[in-house]
Amino acid sequence: MNREELRKAWEDFTEGNDFMLNPDRDFVEKIIDGVLENEKNSKLKLCPCRLPDGTRERNIELLCPCNFKTHETWVKEGRCWCGLFVKR
Repeated sequence: MNREELRKAWEDFTEGNDFMLNPDRDFVEKIIDGVLENEKNSKLKLCPCRLPDGTRERNIELLCPCNFKTHETWVKEGRCWCGLFVKR
């Protein structure tokens, strides 16, 4: 998957939901870089803002997009852990 395909996948993911991609395009590009680097190194699209511990169970929780609506940052700040997704 390349940069544009990943961005498109995230945009598709947000359609019809109460969240959207962060409108700060430069920020989103940095997250894309991190996810693609993690995929290159670990073969998984891991969130670049959270540290994997090497176990499959933990790493699966860190796949981007993660289950961010369970995080405190979603409830209190209206964003996912890293800020890639924000409430509309």
